[in-house]
Amino acid sequence: MAEKILMKGNEAIAFSAIRNGVDGYFGYPITPQSEVMETLMKEKPWETTGMVVLQAESELSSINMVYGGASCGKKVMTSSSSPGISLMCEGISYIAGAELPCVIVDVMRGGPGLGTIQPSQSDYFQTVKGGGHGDYHSIVIAPASAQDMYDFVDWGFDLAFKYRTPVIVLADGIIGQLMEKVELHPMKPRRTAEEILRDAPWATTGKPAGRGRNIITSLSLDADTQEEFNRKLLAKYEAIKANEVKYSEYLTADAEYLFVAFGCSARICEAAVDILREEGIKAGLIRPITLFPFPEKELNRLAGQVKSMMSIELSLGQMVEDVKLAADGQCPVGFYGRQGGNIYTPEEIVEEFRKFNKLS
Repeated sequence: MAEKILMKGNEAIAFSAIRNGVDGYFGYPITPQSEVMETLMKEKPWETTGMVVLQAESELSSINMVYGGASCGKKVMTSSSSPGISLMCEGISYIAGAELPCVIVDVMRGGPGLGTIQPSQSDYFQTVKGGGHGDYHSIVIAPASAQDMYDFVDWGFDLAFKYRTPVIVLADGIIGQLMEKVELHPMKPRRTAEEILRDAPWATTGKPAGRGRNIITSLSLDADTQEEFNRKLLAKYEAIKANEVKYSEYLTADAEYLFVAFGCSARICEAAVDILREEGIKAGLIRPITLFPFPEKELNRLAGQVKSMMSIELSLGQMVEDVKLAADGQCPVGFYGRQGGNIYTPEEIVEEFRKFNKLS
């Protein structure tokens, strides 16, 4: 029987890293994600699995340690919160440019600047749209429960190694801090040196003994080489869009009105949908699980079915831009959001829905 433990979402990240054979975690404490490192330090996986856990002197250092570990074909990861991810953006761009796999957990807090330590969803632009410099994307996956936090570490590494790209687990502060029952999957052993050599021939250590090393770099020395490489990246991102879109739907089959929300907002919107359904209003919800790639085709299909859509976010409106692009003018698209750590209630969302749709 699978083991089930009551834990925070942040703690689930740590337990998942240990149980999924992660080779190294490099991080720096920042609220509201500090429990990730605290749990790893408490569990001491270096004594049981050999996993390296290191508190770097800064977020800059931690992301560059991830770069180094990933270049050797290792399963390496970091976690931070919004201002810390800002500091990591240059390193993330370098990792994308070097086509290296890693997992980065962002437990969002309010901003800009130091802002607040309260929950937010305002890192959408920073992560889904790239964040660092250059033409690149990270795969961005958005958990909505503590169980998702656990499961998405393993899924994130699968995607990272499949496409040789950074994967960002984008969680809001509520998902990081809430406590829920989490089912722990069986332990996966860390890969042996032979398995890494087999699975990561591109790594700096990926050549057989005596045959030198691969060179890992994101540097191009001329315009034509850089353009060719960027087009290669574009082809990879198009393949990701074609094959890796993931979303969930709630009562959309006959929906006449649609909410679009991710993370904690999706959970709150489910309750709003239930309230409206009890009143005879056919509302539904689509929750993007992958934010890049975004479920634009499904939203475009539903836009032709419903009278309106509303993007519900803990921000001033970031994902709503992608919702509007996906709807492509087929229906009106509204937005409602809160900031500073203020959390909407289902009743508040219903009230804003009525205002937008003139259903008072």
